Amino acid sequence: MPVDVLLVVHIAVLGYWLGAEFVINSEFRFVCRAASMPFEERKRLMEHVMDVDQHVRYALVLQAGLGTVLSALLGYFPGGATLAWAAGLATLLWLAFVEVVHRLRHGASGRRLALLDRLVRYVLLATLVLGGLAAVFGALALQAWLAWKLVLFGAVIACGIGIRYYIIQFFGIWRQIEASGSNPSRERAIRKNYAAGTSMLGLLWLCIAAITALSILKPAT
Repeated sequence: MPVDVLLVVHIAVLGYWLGAEFVINSEFRFVCRAASMPFEERKRLMEHVMDVDQHVRYALVLQAGLGTVLSALLGYFPGGATLAWAAGLATLLWLAFVEVVHRLRHGASGRRLALLDRLVRYVLLATLVLGGLAAVFGALALQAWLAWKLVLFGAVIACGIGIRYYIIQFFGIWRQIEASGSNPSRERAIRKNYAAGTSMLGLLWLCIAAITALSILKPAT
């Protein structure tokens, strides 16, 4: 596939990611504020939120994969076509894994796979940040703007992990509502959780905006 086509896809995936985030955040806000709605209807909407959330996961994987492929083909990373093909295959495998985790999420095996998914992200986060900082300080031969992109993409993943933390907290309160009903305290807790998660989402998109600026400007230092 020509590099120009991959660049267009890379940009399109960014728009896809942002659009999915808007939909998820808007619907999640509605669920968190719909205290008067019958719980079964509210629960059905929350399931839809989690289904749409898959698109954000796909976008993250695609951006990481496409970014690596393009950096290899354009000569920013060593490895050339070999690295590009390896990154493409790894991207497809990661997408398949993300889909399996989602489909099995309600069972015990799904919870174990979700833990593995988080561990993968921790490893990737550490690799990006440490690799980027090593390049910044001259231990790796990467251009400075690309090194900072790696660090910032690590920060994006860190924000995503933070958002997952708030989602886990949310479902703890959600199960209490399902088991014994809603009350003002629980409703305040999920609205507070939504606000904290949205703040983390804002930070994530500030990091993505900085990555985009670095990609366009490519400053020497």
